[in-house]
Amino acid sequence: MRLNKYLSECGVASRRKAEEFIKEGRISVNREIVIDLAFQVDPSKDDVRFDGEKVKGEDKVYFILNKPKGVITSTKDEQKRKTVVDLIPTKRTVFPVGRLDFNTTGVLLLTNDGDFSNYITHPSNKFPREYVATLHRSLERKDREQLAKNIVLDGRNSRFTEIEHPNK
Repeated sequence: MRLNKYLSECGVASRRKAEEFIKEGRISVNREIVIDLAFQVDPSKDDVRFDGEKVKGEDKVYFILNKPKGVITSTKDEQKRKTVVDLIPTKRTVFPVGRLDFNTTGVLLLTNDGDFSNYITHPSNKFPREYVATLHRSLERKDREQLAKNIVLDGRNSRFTEIEHPNK
């Protein structure tokens, strides 16, 4: 496994930040400083250290959260708004799987398992998502047709496979 991925999985830092640490010469493997970003490690055999301290693998954790309105789906916010990570009672480094808008409520997963997150969110795996929306007006036929044909959500082409009216 790539060194930056291992460091990320152990909770040292994100992959990008781990790359910075590698470039700075702060990471050693088997007592040798490593600055090669493509360096491969075997977690079961190699002695990986960050600033001289042994890096230990971290157990994977998974949280399910009913995200409230007025909370940002991020690990930190420059505007100092409350984040979903602030709502999780853990000292481990976790991140949200997917996204919900600031004023949207709903189920959100948080984890420290990058492989799991990528698997769940990658479009090729076609995990269905269900959305419930309340409109300020009636949903017209042309709206239904557009939703079934194509809309852009989070910069991706999307479509609704089923549209139900709760009172019908």
